[in-house]
Amino acid sequence: MTVIDNEANVASTGAGVAAEGRLVWDWPVRLFHWGLAASILGAFVTNRLGVKFFTYHALFGYAAIVLVIFRVAWGLFGTRHARFVNFIRGPKSVLRYLAAAGRGRKTRYAGHNPAGALMVVTLLAAVGAQASFGLFANDEIFNTGPLAGLVSKDVSLLLTSLHRKLFYWIAAAIAVHIGAAFYYLAIKKENLIAAMVTGRKSARLVAPQEAIRSSRGLRAIGIFLAVSALFALLLQFAPTPDLDVANL
Repeated sequence: MTVIDNEANVASTGAGVAAEGRLVWDWPVRLFHWGLAASILGAFVTNRLGVKFFTYHALFGYAAIVLVIFRVAWGLFGTRHARFVNFIRGPKSVLRYLAAAGRGRKTRYAGHNPAGALMVVTLLAAVGAQASFGLFANDEIFNTGPLAGLVSKDVSLLLTSLHRKLFYWIAAAIAVHIGAAFYYLAIKKENLIAAMVTGRKSARLVAPQEAIRSSRGLRAIGIFLAVSALFALLLQFAPTPDLDVANL
């Protein structure tokens, strides 16, 4: 954690750089972020619209799974601020950060702060689990997940219940996430929302050596295509569900 006491050492000497900011978030991270948001919203809406929209609900769930797996891979092989090793911190660091924020101390992080990192990991785990549970679920009427044939009827029902209940925890985490973004905008004067659109943060917050020079786009495309292909193969060769729906 860096306390901003000498902003002159961090700020850019060039007016153009100061105005435009420095690149922190690569475009794969940004597309992942907004793609996952769209997938979650689409899955929620299609679920509320009823069983006739189950196919679309499933497609949004598939998209969420692929995106989560991609982000995990990108957390290992992506750019500097996308890699887990560069932003995940232990509980003590999170508590120190929250204590500093509570006292009004100005802190500087080029990438995720410790609390934001915790939220990233939480949402990745929760969304990944919830969407994966849906692969084994059934609605006890007409529709089943593509992998329901791999588990027993009782297990399918259990995973269906977890799939439904976990959504409320995800919704709560998203609410906290959005609230934190607006807190930063209104109180700390840091526009995290704009940064996740443009990829850039103020030069006041990002030292020259902390900026990234490339999004490593070809690597990201290769990883995404590989993940998508493997997931498609999994669905293609999944056994046909053999659930006695009439007795569920």
